[in-house]
Amino acid sequence: MSIGAPSIKYLIEARIEVNGVVDRNDVVGAVFGQTEGLFSSEFDLRELQKSGRIGRIEISVSVQGNKTYGKIKVPSALDKYSTALIAAMIESIERVGPYAATVKIEKIHDLRAEKRKKIIERARAILYEWEKSKIPEEDELMKELEESLVKAKIVELGPEKIPAGPDAEKADELIIVEGRADVINLLRHGYTNVIAVEGIKIPEYVKELAGRKRRVIAFLDGDRGGDMILYELRNAGVRIDRVARAPYGKEVEQLTGKEILDALHHAIPAEEAFKQLKLPKRVEKPAVEVPEEVKKRIEEVKERLMAVILDENLTELRRVPVSELAQELENLRDSAKYVVFDGIVTQRLVDILSEKGDTVYLIGVRIGEISKPSENVKTLTFDRIR
Repeated sequence: MSIGAPSIKYLIEARIEVNGVVDRNDVVGAVFGQTEGLFSSEFDLRELQKSGRIGRIEISVSVQGNKTYGKIKVPSALDKYSTALIAAMIESIERVGPYAATVKIEKIHDLRAEKRKKIIERARAILYEWEKSKIPEEDELMKELEESLVKAKIVELGPEKIPAGPDAEKADELIIVEGRADVINLLRHGYTNVIAVEGIKIPEYVKELAGRKRRVIAFLDGDRGGDMILYELRNAGVRIDRVARAPYGKEVEQLTGKEILDALHHAIPAEEAFKQLKLPKRVEKPAVEVPEEVKKRIEEVKERLMAVILDENLTELRRVPVSELAQELENLRDSAKYVVFDGIVTQRLVDILSEKGDTVYLIGVRIGEISKPSENVKTLTFDRIR
């Protein structure tokens, strides 16, 4: 079995300056001649090259005026201590031919570390492509199947066709939530006595249905949007016994089964919840005029959990489920002009579009907690469209 030459681990890079005009062969002679015999024979450059522990030494020179400048590259398969000694030997060169010279080590590259870095970067890219294209795992497939079954259970009640669970009318207890996505999440976790109000305009049927129940719980998001819905429920005269809230900053549609159970378990009396409300006096915002094509898209996505992205010519760029909207906007933000979707206008969506220079309209069912608004992102709700 043949044994190959040791693999190169390090690359010594040095700069040489000679006070006279010399050529490459003169520098080669100086490198080998002035380092020979400084230490034991095991550090002789010629012997190290023969054994493969030092690779082919590359030298390049250029003449500028009466001086010669050059680069020296020495590949090393030695350990780092021996490599450092070889570098110091090369730096000890004082003359090339009859002229004084100086050599300065610029850098010693750890080729293995650089190779590892490239491998890791490539592995990261491979993993990213793999994750994008892989077939969903069993648990993801089960989740998709479960969601399709849950959506099949949703019923529409009253003249307003309000999304609700199949037991909302016949159960003794009623859970009032904000939107269709909240209904879906509660159904997923076994709560079938739920109904949505779908915005700040409380449907008459919700008020009527709540009046027939033994107990009514309002289960709302843990943000200012949830406060607004509770405020509207009170003003509309909807009978509410207790109020449950999602953890601060979270929405009901995001909660796990345990979080839903905890929130309902810690529901407080409605009167106490009303006292905790700290809402400023409501100011009615004027209606906003938008192109007819945008109004048409609002009707198309409403109550369907869909989103449509239009460019400045009102050409449809993409139509996707609301759950995929943020990802699509990352790719289309430069060309998007109107984003119409059946969901909540969030800070994340505003942040994505704020990098676009031109004005863009973000139109949803309601506006969530926006702590950092953007001048070029106009946020609107369906009920503000003239």
